[in-house]
Amino acid sequence: MARHLYSPGGEVTLLHFLHKGLPQLHSLVLRRNALGPGLSPELGPLPALRVLDLSGNVLEALPPGQGLGPAEPPGLPQLQSLNLSGNRLRELPADLARCAPRLQTLNLTGNRLDAFPAELFRPGALPLLSELAAADNCLRELSPDIAHLASLKTLDLSNNQLSEVPAELADCPKLKEVNFRGNKLTDRRLEKMVHGCQTKSILEYLRSGGRGGGRGKGRADGQDKDEARRRRRDRRRRESGEGEEDEEDTTCRLLLRVLHVSENPAPLTVQVSPTVKDVRPFIVGAVVRGMDLQPGNALRRFLTSQTKLHEDICEKRTAATIATHDLRAVRGPLLYTTRPPQDLKIVPLGRKEVKAKDLVRQLQLEAEEHRKQKKRQNVSGLHRYLHLLDGKESYPCLVDADGDVISFPPITNSEKTKIKKTTSDLFLEVTSATSLQTCKEIMDALVLKMAEINKYTLENKEDGSLSDPEADVVSGQPPGPNASPSAEKAGNTPLVVEQVRVLDEDGHLKVVYPSKTDLGLPAPHVTVIR
Repeated sequence: MARHLYSPGGEVTLLHFLHKGLPQLHSLVLRRNALGPGLSPELGPLPALRVLDLSGNVLEALPPGQGLGPAEPPGLPQLQSLNLSGNRLRELPADLARCAPRLQTLNLTGNRLDAFPAELFRPGALPLLSELAAADNCLRELSPDIAHLASLKTLDLSNNQLSEVPAELADCPKLKEVNFRGNKLTDRRLEKMVHGCQTKSILEYLRSGGRGGGRGKGRADGQDKDEARRRRRDRRRRESGEGEEDEEDTTCRLLLRVLHVSENPAPLTVQVSPTVKDVRPFIVGAVVRGMDLQPGNALRRFLTSQTKLHEDICEKRTAATIATHDLRAVRGPLLYTTRPPQDLKIVPLGRKEVKAKDLVRQLQLEAEEHRKQKKRQNVSGLHRYLHLLDGKESYPCLVDADGDVISFPPITNSEKTKIKKTTSDLFLEVTSATSLQTCKEIMDALVLKMAEINKYTLENKEDGSLSDPEADVVSGQPPGPNASPSAEKAGNTPLVVEQVRVLDEDGHLKVVYPSKTDLGLPAPHVTVIR
């Protein structure tokens, strides 16, 4: 039985295979076949189809009977990827979500759509949709209900006719990348941001209500008047040559202040034992002060960002491993060394004290049990990294001045230095078996992410958060001496990054972070004060 049908570039008659039924067909590629203006007969039901490419045809509409398949029961129940780009579609079928409820990727680029059907964004309609591309259409409005796309990660609506972007878009919990270039946005600040700022900053701006200070179209008259006054004031400032660049700066700019080791009365140091050379030789450390993890989901957001860095730039911990510690619990100087598995003792996060060899054995047993329960080969959590220790006679570890192991890379940190909501000052470490430069690049990314999280936390106090005076007490950090008054008003007090020196066994300097060449971030929205 055919599983894949691939027929690009020539006219195809669907009748000869659809009427016979292809219950095992997984992929169907029919691009550039002059199909249109509809599909006759309709495509489904194709119960096993996962990939459907109808791009580059002349489809104008997909009505019932000439479309993708029935909605009840779903004609394409397993479809994951649908490519309709490069057609002439003026509207999408209202029952698309019911026909293909497991859709993950939808490409509508290069059609003539002026709106999305409301049914596409109803709660639970497309719970797995992670990528939506509809560039080069005629879209005039984006519904606030797009927030119901709980798995959406990438949204490309460039080169349309949108005048507004709903604030509710920022409620998409997994959204990482947006593109609104080439539209006609009435909010001039937002228009400027979509061309020069990262997605994170754009979503923060939307989350705060943008220039309108509210969400949706149901704002009160008083809010409309406030916005009108604000627009007039902004227009006068621009006409007088003031403020437009300042507006973008206060909206997008992240500030980092580097504290040189000579300015620090008690700098933290890490001494490296020669025994790590054949195990995991590279380490970089830094101290960051001024994080506010107290309000709302700030702590969870920070821990989630660390997990994402491990998955992406750290290449699932194969390139490097990040560890973050509550600085108040760290007793320096620190020693980066190795110990045999039977001699290395640690209190892992969420566990009791255990020897490394026993911890690894426990994790292996848990992984095997997980495989049996889930009936699959993949495992999650710490179990995914056990193979990185294969063949090692000694394990790397970071030991504090009390002789306690506070880090066992690439597996776990210690409960002793666990990050809490009340943590404001952190010690960061990045270790690698690859290169010192890898450590530095990942540390750069981590510090930048922390600055983004802290800026969002300070500017957007969440439900259940502390008041501003209380938050200042918790963070324990007054505004940096070089922070401008305008930055302070915007909640943009810089994070302080203290240099940490890594020394060899004789006390000679191996590396210091951040050096003059570190944190040379190309991002235009970051200012590093040295």
